[in-house]
Amino acid sequence: MTTLTGSLDRWLPEASQRAGTVPPGPRVEETGRIERVGDGVALVSGLPGARADEILLLPGGVPGLAMTLDRDTIGCVLLGDGVRLAAGGTVHGSGAIVRVPVGPGLLGRVVDPLGRPLDGGPPPRASRLDPVERPAPAIAERAEVTQPLHTGLTVVDAMFPIGRGQRELIIGDRATGKTALALDAMLAQRDGDVVCIYAAIAQKASSVREVVEALRAGGMLERSIVVVASPDAPPGLQWLAPYAAMTMAEFFRDSGGHALVVLDDLTKHAAIHRQIALLLRQPPGREAFPGDVFYLHSRLLERSAKLSDARGGGSLTALPVAETLAGNLSAYIPTNLISITDGQIVLDTKLFHEGQKPAVDVGRSVSRVGGKTQSRSLRPLAESLRLDYAQFAELEAFTRFGGMTDERTRRAVEHGRRLRSLLAQPRLAPLPLVAQVALLLALAEGLLDPLPLDRIPRFRADALAALADHGAIAARLATGEALDDSTRAALLATMRRLLPATPPAAAPATNGRPGE
Repeated sequence: MTTLTGSLDRWLPEASQRAGTVPPGPRVEETGRIERVGDGVALVSGLPGARADEILLLPGGVPGLAMTLDRDTIGCVLLGDGVRLAAGGTVHGSGAIVRVPVGPGLLGRVVDPLGRPLDGGPPPRASRLDPVERPAPAIAERAEVTQPLHTGLTVVDAMFPIGRGQRELIIGDRATGKTALALDAMLAQRDGDVVCIYAAIAQKASSVREVVEALRAGGMLERSIVVVASPDAPPGLQWLAPYAAMTMAEFFRDSGGHALVVLDDLTKHAAIHRQIALLLRQPPGREAFPGDVFYLHSRLLERSAKLSDARGGGSLTALPVAETLAGNLSAYIPTNLISITDGQIVLDTKLFHEGQKPAVDVGRSVSRVGGKTQSRSLRPLAESLRLDYAQFAELEAFTRFGGMTDERTRRAVEHGRRLRSLLAQPRLAPLPLVAQVALLLALAEGLLDPLPLDRIPRFRADALAALADHGAIAARLATGEALDDSTRAALLATMRRLLPATPPAAAPATNGRPGE
């Protein structure tokens, strides 16, 4: 039985040995004091040696991120529960910055912005801890964006293609399918080499659950990381979420791989930054946002890039999401994000309610980089699509008032309606490249003109099933091979076999909505 005397006898030699290894001398330790705490932020006095972005340790082990360094106080945002904190508490500096776990061990997991599990599993096994604030790659370290990022959405891949390393903004009013579009882009990477990271910033738990279930059902969750900062999380964690997701994605880019990060959404992130800034007494500027809100998102999105071969050749593509009010693209945050990114996909409320999904506004959407990366098999079929669609929209609007003016105009309008119906796709059903090429080829050859509009969705489904037998063609097109005569003939023959033996008469003129 162990006695107190025996324990002391064993402890004394070890204590003497440890004491001999400690150099004698005074040790200076700075401490601070909480002056005010509430609403997720704290004002701390003292700690003259504190640095910006340093982690401060508040009573109870609650971490705080130092964001403002004034003459007499430090403004920090809490990264934990501050319910029990009160004025007068002692604060210590840690000398450390915020770091998050990164590596393949996080794939398939749902975590918070600090890498702590939210899916009921054990803590993820990380390769290392990387800082959330990292400099963007220098110009000399970047390479030209030349590889396509296939999204599986015909309207995007044909008209507004996205390249690996690009930043493409998804923007639109509330409930217009912004998250669904980004989710389709993630599901399209199922058979590729792109790892996906989804950051949910102040999103409802039900919405996050739907995203996780969709990724699981689509077989993409095991190659994805879901970073969640719920609306009831401390504001510091909500503020940190997109930076943590970007750091996790950079691990795969810097390792020579390819990553896609979805930031859903940066409008809420800007609102959180505004709340924190006002609580910390930073002066507001335009529309009550602090002056650094542009730098907030520019330093985040600049981290997405296509690296040079000397840096491994990896890529990080960003799909930030932003919300507009009544379609106002000229508001402060939308204009900021539009100027930072390489293009935008604008979703329209009217198109959404008319059943045109994804509700992409072809006239206001643009991709400033991805056109150079578009697949060689898709490029010749998509060159005139935007012009054809714009001309069709004008003709349709004109004919609504006075009816069909002549046979040529009627054929052009009917052809345009089939183009619009072909660009509509079911949710969570991205198309492979070979299916997009075959459908657009059938449209260009006029094979769909005799079909009624309500038969187009069925024709698309039949085509997808029939093209499953063309694995060799699909493999060649996926490698970037151009559409040669033999491949064109084979695809057209498959499309013709799907047409009815006796084509029905063309549908009468309608108001232009799919399915009517």
